[in-house]
Amino acid sequence: MANSSLETIYDTLLAVPGMNDTVKIDLKIPRKTVLLLSEVITRGMEQKSESGKCPIRISKESEEELNTIISDSLEKAGLTTLSTKLKGLTSQC
Repeated sequence: MANSSLETIYDTLLAVPGMNDTVKIDLKIPRKTVLLLSEVITRGMEQKSESGKCPIRISKESEEELNTIISDSLEKAGLTTLSTKLKGLTSQC
């Protein structure tokens, strides 16, 4: 499927009524999964900004929400400092 068609489909799905409704998700996952999930989300958002070609256009509001989810998850898992130090190591490579 062409990238522009996929963008249109995602834009349409994100505009469906009720997509802004709040949903409570109760996850009980290991710390390693929290760390990996936060990194996957972060890299996905960085990939969007680097290539400019991502099937999902992330609004500033959604990006802020995702960053809040990442930081809250890391904080609840007690991994904020570890994550920061890991990012420091990867930036040196």
